[in-house]
Parts: sequence; structure tokens; C-alpha cells
Amino acid sequence: MTLDRVLSRYGLASRTMAREAIRAAKIKVNGRVVRDPDCWVRPGLDAIELEGKRLKAARKIYLLMYKPKGVITSHGDPAGRKTIYDLAGDLAHWVAPVGRLDKDTSGLLLLTNDTQFAEFVTRPDSGVPKTYLVKVSGLLDDGTLARLAEGVQMKRGDFARPQAARRIEDRGKYTWLEVVLTEGKNREVRRMIEAVGFKVLKLVRTRIGPLTLEGLEVGKWRELLPKEVSSLRRREFEAHAASSSSPGRPKGSSSPASWREDSNRRA
Repeated sequence: MTLDRVLSRYGLASRTMAREAIRAAKIKVNGRVVRDPDCWVRPGLDAIELEGKRLKAARKIYLLMYKPKGVITSHGDPAGRKTIYDLAGDLAHWVAPVGRLDKDTSGLLLLTNDTQFAEFVTRPDSGVPKTYLVKVSGLLDDGTLARLAEGVQMKRGDFARPQAARRIEDRGKYTWLEVVLTEGKNREVRRMIEAVGFKVLKLVRTRIGPLTLEGLEVGKWRELLPKEVSSLRRREFEAHAASSSSPGRPKGSSSPASWREDSNRRA
């Protein structure tokens, strides 16, 4: 395995941070300084040191955060905007977001130093569903909703098909939708809605797989329970994804009414 990937897999740094540390001559392998991030090493056999300290795999950390609107999913910001790391506080180990939520989107965000876990959750072929509550600028008729559910060609030329898209209610001049995705294209929900002639006014990610925001305040986070981590690792998501695509509300999801109220207050 390449040296930069070992540091990342150990949960000690991102691949980018690891490559920077290696090029800065901070890493030794078997007593010799290595400056090449692509140097091949044998984890568990080769002695790897960072600034004189023998490296061991960090404790795996899995966090669930309720990201507020206006906070960016980034490690530092030149413009001085608040980031998810300001909310996370002084953690003992490095963690990275599992996927992203844009600045104007609130809701469930996972952070971890387990890069294999993150890769699995974000891979489209893993089938892990991500559920969003969407406030749309206008009243969507049944034909438009059917078109959205069947998949749309977006402005950049890529095609997007949600696993499920259903109307929760029409209220005044707006429509509330629940959209379920298993892929993670950039600003996908917003671009899908734009493709059918509307605009997203509010967007909240309410769940990832079986995980929800229940009991968690906006801007707060908690560690995942071992059973929650295990549930995300299981390949049983194919069955879960199939059940989530039914017309009814995804099994175990929180009340749509409560999410609309929360969105009105906080998103």
C-alpha cells in the first residue's frame, strides 16, 4: 500500500494532508526519511514514524452532526466563514466529512477517520440511501413529479434519477417533497429541481440509511453507536433501498411535519 494511503487508512490524516507531511520530510520508514507519498510500504511490518513517534492506527471515530444552514463543509475557509470543524470543537483525532452538504443545506452529516467506511457510504453502488426534505418554489403537478421521479437531464449534461421522489404536501405557493438518492453528485437535488423548472428554497438531509437526526439539536453532534456503524456496513442495504423506493414513507423515518417545522425554524 502506498505510504499516503497507509496514513489515511490509519485514520491519522486525509490523503492530501498525508502527502504534504511526507513531502515535508516528517515521515520515516524503517528509520529512513521518505519524501515520496507513493512509496510502497507494508502496514504492520514496516516501522513508520511521524516526527520521531511510531505510528499506530488511531481509534476509529464516527460522528453524526446536525449541520446548520450557512456553515460550510470544509477545513478552514479563507473568507472566515464558520465551518463544521468550528462546530466539532477540539477533537482528539482527525476526522473528515463523509460526502458534503453545501453552505445553504442543513441536516445530517457524518464525519469519520475511517476512510474505508466513508468510501462505502458514498459509493453509488453501495446503495446507501440519503433522504432529503425539499421546499420547492411553486406547486408541482403530478406530471412534473412523475418526470422528476423518472430521472432528468441536468444542465451540466449528467443524468440523475432519484430512488424515490414524493409529494408531502402543497402549502400556499410551495410544494414540500421528500427525495431519496443513492448517489452523490454535486448539488444534485437542487440541480434536479431546476431541471424541471423550479427552485429549491430549503433543503434538509434528514437521514442516511437508518440514521436520523432524532434527538439532536442544530449545530450539535454525537458519536455513532457500534450497532449503528455495523448497520451501515451491512450489504443489506439493497433490501432497504428497495423498500425505501415504495410510495410510502421510508421505514423508520421521522414525521415529515416535524421536519417542515424544524426547517422553517432553523434551515
